[in-house]
Amino acid sequence: MTHFNEHALEMAIMKLFEQEGYIYTNGEQIHKELSDVLLREDLRVYLQSRYAEQGITSLETESVIARLTANAGGSLYENNVHTFRLITEGFAIKREDSSKADLFIEPIDFLTESNNIFRIVNQLEIKGTEKRIPDGIIYINGLPMVVLEFKSAVKEETTIKDAFTQLTVRYRRDIPELFKYNAFVVISDGVNSKYGSLFTPYEFFYAWRKVKSEDKATDGVNLLLTMVQGLF
Repeated sequence: MTHFNEHALEMAIMKLFEQEGYIYTNGEQIHKELSDVLLREDLRVYLQSRYAEQGITSLETESVIARLTANAGGSLYENNVHTFRLITEGFAIKREDSSKADLFIEPIDFLTESNNIFRIVNQLEIKGTEKRIPDGIIYINGLPMVVLEFKSAVKEETTIKDAFTQLTVRYRRDIPELFKYNAFVVISDGVNSKYGSLFTPYEFFYAWRKVKSEDKATDGVNLLLTMVQGLF
């Protein structure tokens, strides 16, 4: 019964994201290397569509992906800072045709929302030092920007703090590559839902209580709805 409830919670959250316009994909339907954390096809589709007018080539597309996947050579925190800056500020790449000026790349189009591919994926196997299966991953243009972990409120022995530990201790240790692109993480048991940085202590994780500033602050089960509609 408790297994059903955790699965039911997960599927209810997938449905909430679908209602916000996200594409829902079960991880078992995704074919990729187990160690790869990107959805490369989404990233290629976005880049080739966004920079079609500039005539972006296949080689240039792969050059963008290579730039985004390269490590800064430091700790996970330093790699996260480096990669997140590339995603949010953009960067230039050399053109295959050297007579052309460098092409400035924005991995996410912050001005035109409809240019981006928003996808939520559950049950995606990722292999680092161990194989892990996060409950939910939000991908924007194939980049894993947010990781979600759920614990059933029905299980008396588990709490939302267990979801925090799963993310910030086990996943961080075993599949650090996933968090190189991470903006924040979400923990929920259906009743309590909070978000924070992967590097934030638990006491600084907060609920998202309003969709619009003039709304009345929500609590309990409604927090999940408020978070998906407001934060996402």
